[in-house]
Amino acid sequence: MDKSTLSRWRELLAVDVLTAIADHAKRDVSYIALKSPRSSRWHARYGSREFELLLTGSKFWDTRARKGGGGAVDLAMHLAQVDFSAAVRLLQSYGL
Repeated sequence: MDKSTLSRWRELLAVDVLTAIADHAKRDVSYIALKSPRSSRWHARYGSREFELLLTGSKFWDTRARKGGGGAVDLAMHLAQVDFSAAVRLLQSYGL
């Protein structure tokens, strides 16, 4: 994995990653962000798992698991419950 790809993945918007790899993702239009006007809440499904995620830029927060991270690799690892190498392959498979 080259450094330029990893760098690009760190900067990808979490919403773009989520909508690319999730089986289903829907924005909660009723959500009113308290801290950042750029934040949005999403309900998503990956495999058999359901998520409620707060997304701001490249960062995410899973409100149910109370875990978060930043960048495409972190989000892919979280959604798919895989290690770094598998997350890289997953992102590559979606052309990200």
